[in-house]
Amino acid sequence: MPPLMKPDSEIVAPIRCMISDVDGVMTNGLITYNSTGAESKSFHVRDGLAIKLWMRSGFEFGIITARESSVVSMRAKELGIKCVVQGCSDKLAAATELLDRWGYGWQDACYVGDDLPDLPVLQSVGLSVAPSDGAKDVTDSADWIVKAAGGEGVLRECVERILRAKGRWEQHVPQAIR
Repeated sequence: MPPLMKPDSEIVAPIRCMISDVDGVMTNGLITYNSTGAESKSFHVRDGLAIKLWMRSGFEFGIITARESSVVSMRAKELGIKCVVQGCSDKLAAATELLDRWGYGWQDACYVGDDLPDLPVLQSVGLSVAPSDGAKDVTDSADWIVKAAGGEGVLRECVERILRAKGRWEQHVPQAIR
């Protein structure tokens, strides 16, 4: 059966860790500088909660990005993300190092990316995910294309879908709204 024809529960069964790009996934991909050269980025609050819920569920989360940004470091620290690789020209090598550090194989990993530098990792992991506005080569290659565009809740949609399929989403939903 082709991978996309399998139920989500079967697709996500081996997934134990998630790695994400930043620009175009966690942000809308725009880089803004003010008149003093300070960079700013906007992150969706629901992505932040999703990352926290993912890690609270016992799974690893890491970031690999080609750019270096103090804003990314601040956001990662705020969310408790310990594995952050910035200024990375070889995302496949960086992902390999993260997986080795965590003790997982490619089949255990989900990667979320939006552009050409992400393709080698997307083509290696057990579950590859792209935002709806990802580059054509990426969306053509991804196992899942989420409805959200970059910076608009991509990780929330991905994490929620995986945790629901694993039967772990409900533990995070307050009793009053169940």
